[in-house]
Amino acid sequence: MASSGSGLTFKLHPLVIVNISDHYTRVKSQMNPPSLSSSSPSPCALSNGADVADSADPSTSPPAPRVYGCVVGVQKGRTVEIFNSFELLYDPKTHSLDRTFLEKKQELYKKVFPHFYILGWYSTGSDAMESDMHIHKALMDINESPVYVLLDPSINHAQKDLPVTIYESELHLIEGIPQLIFVRSSYTIETVEAERISVDHVAHLKPSDGGSAATQLAAHLAGIHSAIKMLNSRIRILHSYLLAMQNGDIPLENSLLRQVSSLLRRLPVIESEKFRDDFLTEYTDTMLITYLAMSTNCSSAMNELIEKFNIAYDRHSRRGGRTVFI
Repeated sequence: MASSGSGLTFKLHPLVIVNISDHYTRVKSQMNPPSLSSSSPSPCALSNGADVADSADPSTSPPAPRVYGCVVGVQKGRTVEIFNSFELLYDPKTHSLDRTFLEKKQELYKKVFPHFYILGWYSTGSDAMESDMHIHKALMDINESPVYVLLDPSINHAQKDLPVTIYESELHLIEGIPQLIFVRSSYTIETVEAERISVDHVAHLKPSDGGSAATQLAAHLAGIHSAIKMLNSRIRILHSYLLAMQNGDIPLENSLLRQVSSLLRRLPVIESEKFRDDFLTEYTDTMLITYLAMSTNCSSAMNELIEKFNIAYDRHSRRGGRTVFI
């Protein structure tokens, strides 16, 4: 599929991904409700709805449903920022939307968020389908160039990137006939402080199966290891690219060099004297807190031992016994 040439910059907020995942999980659960003997889904289903919904045996479960909704946000110049979403009522047989429901939701949303506008719509699936263009065209009376956000709910453990694709529509000549087609667009994840706190809270919720603290710690460390490994691989790719550019194997790109220079300027200068002093101060404070915690635990254990000894001594004394200490 072709890439977009509109020059728009898309910023996607995590709340949109969570909403789509939650929408899909609820619809999937209603189509295939769990038995009374099965355990309830994890509270993390909001952030990992695809894993919960698609964990059933595909040979016995019905085909995966498709959910539909609108994405809202703001557009400032060439930057499109998608903040939130809401669900839509869609009839797959007639390929039509419930316009009354859509207009009512839009009116209610404008009362709460007057600066947000409908930027497009979302759905779930592995790839854009021909029938998706019917919905896309139906929303052009609200937004002349709607955005299509597609979430792939299938589980792919080898995939490192988010299973989210953003499409734009462009008019192309196909066999002499002008037709609208979907083209992929790149995007970045944009977060605010409240979203970071919420996502972190959902990610650290304890599983309903009563997993131990060691299991949760291992999963957390595995996530950190994967993130560091991915960062290292991307840094290696960038380093190899810059070396090839320096050796003249590939043409020089000043725009890329400016981006790399800007990225490097954001990093803290770790070789300065101030950094070493701050690091040693933080390290000393951390070690001191650790030492105090160990001392407190040792004192607490000693007090418990003395209390047990006193109880045993009192019982022995009341029985008229005699204790000899050596």
